[in-house]
Amino acid sequence: MSAHGTRCERQGWIVSVQTADGALGYGDCAPLPEAGTETLDRAQAALLAAAAQLCGATVEAALAWLPGWMAGPAARCAVETALLDRLSRDAGLPLAHLLSPGAVARIAVNASLGALDARAIGRARRAVAAGFRVLKLKVGLQPWPRELALLRRLAALEDVHLRLDANGAWPHVRAQQALTDLAGLPVVESVEEPLARPSLAGLAVLQDAAPFPLAVDESLGVLGAEAICRRRAVRRVVLKPQALGGVRASWRLARLAARQGLECVVTSAVDSAIGVWAGVHLAAAVSGIQPGGCPSTHGLATSTWLRRDLAAAPRVLRGTIALPPGPGLGVVPGEG
Repeated sequence: MSAHGTRCERQGWIVSVQTADGALGYGDCAPLPEAGTETLDRAQAALLAAAAQLCGATVEAALAWLPGWMAGPAARCAVETALLDRLSRDAGLPLAHLLSPGAVARIAVNASLGALDARAIGRARRAVAAGFRVLKLKVGLQPWPRELALLRRLAALEDVHLRLDANGAWPHVRAQQALTDLAGLPVVESVEEPLARPSLAGLAVLQDAAPFPLAVDESLGVLGAEAICRRRAVRRVVLKPQALGGVRASWRLARLAARQGLECVVTSAVDSAIGVWAGVHLAAAVSGIQPGGCPSTHGLATSTWLRRDLAAAPRVLRGTIALPPGPGLGVVPGEG
């Protein structure tokens, strides 16, 4: 549930690439238009076209072809992930280390608690008992005074930080008031997508007044990722590979953001386990280049949202996920 509505089902495809020796690599195509991807129909058409175009190509040739491929981001992400999975398996490296030798072995993740409502207190207590220290909640779904009262109750919990996502619910004046109120809660870790009509100037004004990072996710596609980083309109960028066109595009943006002093957080689009594992590898690489040397807490503990999955999902232990021990993604469909 968010300001964009409620979704009860996820649809997509697992993409596999097979090399001449029969070896396979896997990727997840999980379109989510409200998160900035193409539609299911567009993704399917693009995947069929790529299958015809790449038949007989080497992994290296296929990766070189991808930058000129006019396809939506979710399809690009799936094909690229499958190719990188195969390439890193051949190299005997985890995908994270193919991206960066400085990738960390374990990442911190936030608990995703859904909408801020009366039952959020109970969910928060259970998450804290499970070892999570950053709790993410959707705001902007109820009148602000009611939400603020709930946040003050959550702030009383011991050793927690609140990561809030407004999903573009607030006009500028309402956002200013909300951020002013939140400045009095030292446990607020960040606020994501505060503006209903985001602009570089509007975000910069809000960020200048806020003591915590503001973050952009969907606005990256509206305002331009490079413009946001160079303007430093916010202090945090959310990397969602399904919406950014894959792991390599997300990694390039992470390096640009780091050079500009911005933090990065990797999140899923409620992908299957294949897609979430790709995000974990990206997050492990990103955590090694964060400004100030402080690894981020990422938004990848989403697999429990699915009633069933297509592979072994990352196991969250005390609010962290470890990289799998093997090369590539370290996971294949149907196992686990």
